[in-house]
Amino acid sequence: MGISENGKCITIERLLELGYEAEDLLHLRIVTNDETLQKEISTYDINRPGLTLTGDYDYFDYEKLQIFGRGEYSYLKKLVDEDKLENIYKFFSYMVTCCIFSHDNEPPALFVELADKAKVPVLISSLPTNILVTRITRILEDELAPRTSIHGVLVEVFGVGILIIGKSGVGKSECALELIERGHRLVADDVVEIHSIADTLLIGSGAKLIQHHMEIRGLGILNIEHLFGVRGIRDTKQVQLVISLDEWDSKKEYDRLGLEKSTYSILGVEIPLFTIPVKPGRNIPILIETAAMNYRLLKMGYDSAKDFELQLKKRIEDEHHRDTEA
Repeated sequence: MGISENGKCITIERLLELGYEAEDLLHLRIVTNDETLQKEISTYDINRPGLTLTGDYDYFDYEKLQIFGRGEYSYLKKLVDEDKLENIYKFFSYMVTCCIFSHDNEPPALFVELADKAKVPVLISSLPTNILVTRITRILEDELAPRTSIHGVLVEVFGVGILIIGKSGVGKSECALELIERGHRLVADDVVEIHSIADTLLIGSGAKLIQHHMEIRGLGILNIEHLFGVRGIRDTKQVQLVISLDEWDSKKEYDRLGLEKSTYSILGVEIPLFTIPVKPGRNIPILIETAAMNYRLLKMGYDSAKDFELQLKKRIEDEHHRDTEA
């Protein structure tokens, strides 16, 4: 866990940029030379090297960011002051990704010198260790997460993130527009950008250029934020349910009871999938609202289809028992 499986990396230079751009600043500054700015980070996990500095290198996660909190910093200074440098030299014999000192603690000059020789970037942050770890992990998770783009519409209906997919012209955007009119929110139209967090959660958003806009045939491009206000939009949302709008085919068998559970795979994460056939007279927005409410019931442990099946079986068994007694 934590390694970017899509092979994506970011440089220390980019991390510094992200630290400035983020809503919660990382307050980072670099103390090694400029060459180390091009060192790459490929994991969003961190390591506290306290045990390593004592000489235990059996499980040294050198590819992770090395965070030096007050404890690690204090022990490092003690090693330098007492001229016990063996473990520090050994530390830099590994291909360490990056070292970050919290609490605005200045690393010993020898440590910076060895880092420069090993081309290991050393950064300092004024943040407390726990806040630094939380913020930097969140930023790197987002930056290094596997990503994909899907043609569809992402809306939030009764708090449930629903990805609507289907062939071009089937009515995805028109359906989403009706949902917004009914008080729900648009996340993305046409192109939904999705990234995975910890290989379990999918977060969807719109492309920046067309965010909060919709294309409706016959009307053109609509600015949903201007039309409906901030109540009609949302920047990001977890993808929890996929609804496929299919053109009605009288020869095709559709699930009538809901006992057949289908899923849709995105970045290796399986999401519940419902297929809704579309034809004139069907109120698709209200069906999607019902799907959202039913999904919430399922998350609370109640399955309408299974409950109906159990009641039906019980009814059949009771009638068979009465017939047997008669």
